[in-house]
This record gives sequence, C-alpha cells and structure tokens, in this order.
Amino acid sequence: MIAVLVAMFVLPRFWPSEEGDQLTYTEFIALVESGDVKSVVVNNTNNRITGELDNGDNFTATGGGQRGLSEADEALLRERGVDLDFRTPQTSWFWSWAGLLLPFLLLIGFFVWMQRRAMGQAGSIMSVGKSRAKTFNPDKPSTTFADIAGYEGVKQEITEVVDFLRMPERFREIGARVPKGMLLVGPPGTGKTLFARAVAGEAGVGFLSVTGSDFMEMFVGVGASRVRDLFQQARKMGRAIIFIDEIDSIGRKRGAGLGGGHDEREQTLNQMLAEMDGFETSEGIVILAATNRPDILDPALLRPGRFDRQIVVPLPEAEERLAILKVHARDKRIGSDVDMETMAKATPGMSGADLANLVNEAALFAVRRNSQVVERIDFENARDRVVMGARRESLVLSAEEKRATAYHEGGHAILTVVLPNADPLHKVTILPRGMALGVTWSLPEERHTYSKDFFEDVICKAMGGRVAEKIVFGHLNSGAANDLEQATGIARRMVREWGMSDRVGPMAWHSQQQVFLGEDLMTSGREYSDETARLMDEEIARILIEQEERAVTLLTKHRRALDLVADALLDKETIDGSEVAALVQAAFDETAVVDHSASESSPSSGAFG
Repeated sequence: MIAVLVAMFVLPRFWPSEEGDQLTYTEFIALVESGDVKSVVVNNTNNRITGELDNGDNFTATGGGQRGLSEADEALLRERGVDLDFRTPQTSWFWSWAGLLLPFLLLIGFFVWMQRRAMGQAGSIMSVGKSRAKTFNPDKPSTTFADIAGYEGVKQEITEVVDFLRMPERFREIGARVPKGMLLVGPPGTGKTLFARAVAGEAGVGFLSVTGSDFMEMFVGVGASRVRDLFQQARKMGRAIIFIDEIDSIGRKRGAGLGGGHDEREQTLNQMLAEMDGFETSEGIVILAATNRPDILDPALLRPGRFDRQIVVPLPEAEERLAILKVHARDKRIGSDVDMETMAKATPGMSGADLANLVNEAALFAVRRNSQVVERIDFENARDRVVMGARRESLVLSAEEKRATAYHEGGHAILTVVLPNADPLHKVTILPRGMALGVTWSLPEERHTYSKDFFEDVICKAMGGRVAEKIVFGHLNSGAANDLEQATGIARRMVREWGMSDRVGPMAWHSQQQVFLGEDLMTSGREYSDETARLMDEEIARILIEQEERAVTLLTKHRRALDLVADALLDKETIDGSEVAALVQAAFDETAVVDHSASESSPSSGAFG
C-alpha cells in the first residue's frame, strides 16, 4: 500500500504535461494586447491560468489578485474578444475518501495478518502428529548396489528384499515369507544408511526415510501418532521401504528408569510394535532399521515377526577398503605414484566414512601444495592427520621437553620392534599432533582374535615411554598419562572379561549396568563380592607391574639403541619404522662386537655373557 501511494504522488511529476509553455503574467498580458490569445480558463482554486493561442499552442501562467485576473485585465480580455471562463475544479471522491479510509484499512489489514498467523500456528499444532519422513522418488533412484564397494556378503543377504519387492508373486507361489524387518548392525560409518537407499534404488519402490529422534516431541502422544502416519503413508504407496535410522533412540528396553509405562518413548515403541504386527508381508512393505547399539534394543522389537533378521555391516577388510578407496577416488586426479593397494593395507580399522575423509583430506593437501594431481605424499599426510591428528605448528617445545619426548617415543618404538607379538612399527615423530607431544604409530595387522601374549606385549609397549624416561632421567612426568590409561584398561578387561588371569579363573564380569537399561536399578549393579573385587585389583596391578619390569629389562638391554633412536628423532623429528629397526640392529651388532672382544681379553667374563 505504501508503494502504491508513493507511486500515485511521485509518478505524475514525470509524466509529459499537456498544458504548454509556462509564461509569466506580464508575458500573458502582452500576448492578450497583441491579440494572439484565443481562449483562457482561470482556476478559482489556485489562480492558475491556462489557455490557447491563435496558432493552437497551449500555455500556462500564474494569475494575480483574488480571482486570478484584475478587473482591468479582465476587461482587456473581453475587449480583445478572448473566450474567458472561470472554473472551480471539484476534488475526486477517491481522494476525499482515501484520506478517511486509509487508517481504517491499515488497522483492518493488521488484524487480518494477526488472524492468519494465529491460524498458521494452530495448523502447525494440528499437524504435529504427522510423520516427518522424507520421501524419495522411486522413478529416479540415486543410489544402487553399484555405488557400494565391497560387502558382497551383505549385498547377497539383503538381495532377498529387492527380489521380493520386484517379484512378490514368485514368493507367494511357493508360500515363502520374506522377513518384515531387517536390522542393519555395525560400527558408525560403515554404510548402513547407504545400504538402505541402495535397496530402494534397486527395487524401484518408494522409500521413506526417518530417524528415531523424529518421533520425539514435547507433546504427549506425538511419537505414536507419527508412527501411525508413517505406516499409513507407506500403505498408500503400495510397495515401499520404511527406513528408520538410529532406531535405538526409541527402541531401548522398556521399563527403564523411573518413567514407568507412560513414558513417551515407550508409548512410541509400543505403537511401532503394534504397527509391525498390523500388516502382512504380502502388502509389500519392508522395514529397514540401522543401529550401532543392538544390545540395548527391546527384546520384543527383535523377536521373529518384527525384525526377523539382523545383518551385520562390519568394518571393511583390506580388499573392501581397496574398492572403497577406488570409488571415492573416481572423480579426483590421482598421481601415478599412488598405490591404492598399499594404502588399503595401511588403513586397517577404518570405516567407509573414514576412507572417504582420507581421500578428501589428500585432495586438500594437494591443493595446498598447488599441485594438479593428488600424489602419494598427500595420502601420507592425510593419513597422518586422520590417525594422529593435525600438526600443531604453534606449539614450541623447550630443549629439555623435546629431549624427554624423544626418549619417551624412542622407548615405545624400540619395544614395538623387539616384542614378538607387537604390530609392525610404521612411524615415530616428536612433532606435536593433536593432544600428544609425540606419536608412535603402528600398523595393526588383520586380526579377528587376540591372544594373551599379544595383550601383554601391548601393555609392555605402552609402558615403554614411562620406563625410558625413568632409565635416562631418573624421574617421571605426566606425559605417560594416556599410556597408563590404555594399559590399565587392557589389563582390567583381561582379568574381568577375557578370563586371562589364573587366580580369578574363567569368569567374566562386565562393567556396572547402566540405569537406562532398567536392570538392577535399585541395587549397586555389581555381580561379585568384595573379596573378588580385591582379587581383581591385585591381578590387574600384577599384570601392569610385571609388564613394566619387562619393559625395564628390555630397554636396559637395548639402552644403546634407545640413545640412537632418540638422537635420530632429535635430528630428523620423524623417522620410519624401518629406520628404527636398522638402528636397533646396528646397536645390537655393536654390542655383540664389544662383548666378543671383551670375552677374548678376559676369559672369565664369558660366564656372565
């Protein structure tokens, strides 16, 4: 409305005028005296004079006096035969009423806006029970099994759902029943959500995606209402896949905590259980869910007839990591010196998301170097950043701190080389990365079971930094806090969970149960007596002390190698595992030569060799 009013008042000023030339009053009288004026109109409101000349031109002048013309000038006009007319223009009714109605119109518009806003809020409240599931177009699948590298076993197991949605009559003829629901279980980043989208893409059916948190709202009963609406949407689509991500947020065991049976989360779970029982497999609706915490799900959710099958999506093996790396490297310029097979073997324990991040970080490093392709050095730097953290350029260590860090990391590195069951050493650095002042990085081998000797070597290696500082400097500092935490955690699990203590025996006790599981809520949650707890503590302490003494023995034996590795770290700041092994071997050969010469000069020393 403001824009319209401004336009009405401003635009007429720029319109072409038809009133002709602007004359002064003197010029107007002169034209009258010369007989060139044909007609004149005087505006009684503003004394404005408009007229027409004998040649047809129009003119405008400003009159004088109360009537625009003096009596003498009026007589002059009549004497010259000029057609004279006095007019009083009437104001338009629109402008007369506009000034009166405009405030009322603004007030009415304000109330209309308030009413519509209130209706919108009321509508949003009424629609709060609607499902928030995202619907994907079945005609244009964005993801198929071809987009998922590796995981052939998982693909084969989940292909039954695709075949059923494509050809349901084939299953009906033989009387087979496809599972109503499939639960994808695996660590974060392994591609559970990607598998669900690929199933919908392969089957060419509707895909409804929702997360467990979308059912939760501040209003009571909203979660159950959204579950009902979700299944109604799926039924309208005919054949469809319902995917519920992070189902553990609503599928935890019922009866937990102090909420009782009327807890909002439990009501949502109850409605979901009822809906899963309320449709037949012949309807063409399949439910897929994903979680990385299957141990806390309610048993009723996992029984046959609901989530009939659990599909484990594990961390990828070396061949699968190679395929995943190739998929993520398809749209990037990869240099000729990059060996993806070597990179796949050097990234054990990484999920698909980690590998995607690794390739992207390598591309970022290439951009920083102003390189046109991603080379091997970029992948090495990206792997160091992902595994060990970003390098802290601003942190400057003093000479004493740097020397202590060199011996600390040298102790870890030497024990990694000499211990028989330790993972191969890859790199040692005293450059601050992440929260650490130095890092000793091993490449874990592909293992699926671990022996007692392996865990003892891991604890011994963790003690290496602390022991090296104690041997060289004669005192301890706080730099070994993370090492002690790691070693204590492994020793505790060896005693309490894995039965690797002869005194405790073949018994396993997990940590104290959490309250949200609803188990042993009113008890302490401990399953063993005080005597057993004391025995566990003694065994944990024994393992840690024995491995520390073992580290002292080994590093004392390889003291010369410790000095060489520390000097190399102080000189180069970063050395490879092969270089550490060469320094240990050189120190061993040097010691052997010294011992051999000493035994030749002093025969009695041979008994103490």
